[in-house]
Amino acid sequence: MQALQSIPPGLAAVARGRDTLLTAEAAPAISRAPQTLRKWACLESGPIRPVRINGRLAWKVADLARLLNGDAV
Repeated sequence: MQALQSIPPGLAAVARGRDTLLTAEAAPAISRAPQTLRKWACLESGPIRPVRINGRLAWKVADLARLLNGDAV
């Protein structure tokens, strides 16, 4: 529950209570291009890792919040 309290307002507005965001939603929320997130997923080189839902990349809101807050993921 602590992670919910640390979600920045802009990210919370995009997430609207969901646990994950698709790449197209997550990228602008963290000021990155969607292709950057896809590259992180493909090369497994980014600060956060996606989950796959029905073959599509989804990014955990809690991980995105930690990234925005500067916390280690």
